[in-house]
Amino acid sequence: MTAAELAHATWRLDARNPLVRPPFPSPIIADPTFLPPDETPDGRWHLFAHSLFGVHHHVSADGIVWRRRARVCGNALRAFLHREGGAYHLLYERCRLMLPMRRASWYSHIEMRTSTDLERWSDPIVLLRPSLAWHHEPGGGAAVGNPCLLRTERGYRLYYSAGLVRLTDCGFDEPRHIGIAEAPALSGPFAPRPEPILSPQADDPFANLGAGAMKVLPVDDGVVGFQNGIYWDATARHSGSAVRLLGSADGLAFTPLAPPFLRPASGWMRSHVYAVDVRRVGRELVLYFNARSAWHWLAGREAIGRATAELA
Repeated sequence: MTAAELAHATWRLDARNPLVRPPFPSPIIADPTFLPPDETPDGRWHLFAHSLFGVHHHVSADGIVWRRRARVCGNALRAFLHREGGAYHLLYERCRLMLPMRRASWYSHIEMRTSTDLERWSDPIVLLRPSLAWHHEPGGGAAVGNPCLLRTERGYRLYYSAGLVRLTDCGFDEPRHIGIAEAPALSGPFAPRPEPILSPQADDPFANLGAGAMKVLPVDDGVVGFQNGIYWDATARHSGSAVRLLGSADGLAFTPLAPPFLRPASGWMRSHVYAVDVRRVGRELVLYFNARSAWHWLAGREAIGRATAELA
């Protein structure tokens, strides 16, 4: 599978979406990460996603009907699940308080917990803290999060979001930049590269406010990134987020390969579509994402859906 082949893939939304709805009284369930049955210890689908109460664990027999099992950790969001050998590593963004509307007091770092059964987890270790100027915002607030881990010949590469951009029509912040940190071992220490690899560009209609987040997938000719950029639509007079594919030969410099294949539409996907995780499952790519039903944090609800693409 090459980047060009993937750029021409046809994605199909599941007709039963949304598949996972927020637990009361949280208005959101967001940023899913998952593993299919052939990568789990019990042969079931496992999915982790966060509400306002922290990261929750869900299980499924078919990847469609999900049952919530337990909360893994509080004051945490935007998780990523990495499997290596017989161990499972859950990376996530840990914050002081889950108050996304209070930008000046926001502070987050990236932690990791490890399990052999996806049920019992080790104590957390810190992988990355805000340390560079573009991790911080003038007037307060610092963030590193949205982790995505890739093993390389030299060790490990951590893709992450950093900084904050205020969405005035929503009343909360989204990530401004995407960066890379590297380490020789999974436990770190992770050293961030001095400059972001992706930042908002005024002439980019799908990332003119923020770079958002990105999950990466190795392909035969390099790496592809599934990015949900953050943008302002001047015609609609609203912010938005859509998922598009980026390509890279070295995993460092990325360029868009095609227009977004998942965009805001109507109903539960009305305002923003973002926060994906994607894995190869047999002859398909399976992608879980979350979407938002309205802009302002008082009115909108976020739920999780699924899309698939057949591989040639």
